[in-house]
Amino acid sequence: MKKILLVCNAGMSTSILVEKMKKVAQQRELDVKIWALSNSEAATLDEEVDCVLIGPQLKFALNQVKENFPGKPVAVIDMRVYGTINGEKALNQALELM
Repeated sequence: MKKILLVCNAGMSTSILVEKMKKVAQQRELDVKIWALSNSEAATLDEEVDCVLIGPQLKFALNQVKENFPGKPVAVIDMRVYGTINGEKALNQALELM
């Protein structure tokens, strides 16, 4: 199982994006766990992840998030993908990172 974490400011949009990503993953029969945490919650996460996507509003925290997840791929979600809540493109971004 691949684990994809989205890091945000605990906003509602990210929760909706997670659900859309899960729906696409289910349609593709992918074995993934996708969830979202606030930046502060993610910093203390005690679970391994395979990939971290950051909401565009936290772009400024990219280096900090990378430090919290050494050796793991970390990227900012494209603003258009996030703004349109495009679960397919967000999932594709995560899969390409891994």
